Amino acid sequence: MAEYDKLSEVTYNPKVRSWRFRVKLHRIYPFYSYVTNSGPYYNYILADEDGYKMEMTTYGDYENFRGLEREEGRWVEIFVVEVERATPCFQPTSSPFRLNATRCTQVRIIEPLNNRLFFDFKSIHAIPHMHWRDLRYPIVDTMGVVFNTEAHLDAPTGPRMEFYIRDNIDHQIKCVVTGDQAYAFRDGLDHMSVEGRRQVIVVLKMWRVWESMSYFGPPDIWLETEGGFADFRFNPRLLEVDEFRQSLLNSDPYVQKYGVEGLV
Repeated sequence: MAEYDKLSEVTYNPKVRSWRFRVKLHRIYPFYSYVTNSGPYYNYILADEDGYKMEMTTYGDYENFRGLEREEGRWVEIFVVEVERATPCFQPTSSPFRLNATRCTQVRIIEPLNNRLFFDFKSIHAIPHMHWRDLRYPIVDTMGVVFNTEAHLDAPTGPRMEFYIRDNIDHQIKCVVTGDQAYAFRDGLDHMSVEGRRQVIVVLKMWRVWESMSYFGPPDIWLETEGGFADFRFNPRLLEVDEFRQSLLNSDPYVQKYGVEGLV
């Protein structure tokens, strides 16, 4: 499955909001609402790596979009956006659909495309240094070896998978994946286990850092999915993952004790 959706592959389904795009802000222009006498709001003409264009509109003063009107020509990631049918006239693009950004839409500026197969890592946070106050947005990208998994698919509050990941020097952090992604995580992990890998490296993207105070020690910190924001991949073929795997071979206490089976 492709990490990003292509604009040319968009279909209309009001129940689907988990679209994720990597696009260029081709053109940006303001507009005002003469119905509510408010604005300016902004229309964004987006272009993906194939040159396909589509319009995206914001109808509110959303915090995630503040200042973006000055970033014409930049590449961005867009997560959780609604799809609408385009009106038959006055279309700025030839697409039959348009995007509607909401308060839940996540957007962030990234570097130009460089034909990478998966994530563009900008800030992989080391497990022992994670802290929500250190992040401009409380969302983190990281990777680690999966262990101690627990399935709670019949929980009253909804399905969830709980597990831990550890880095190459034995730091660890708890992770919680919820909703439909809990089933996807379980199935993906089972598939990797069937392939005989005793240690599975998972790459987490857009997971939120949560913190709760403790009266008996430092705050408890864990990672958790929220809605359709988060994503994950097992053992993706990336330079960063290969480097992490090699660091495990060189320094991981588990590997030194039990060998390297499943990591190569």
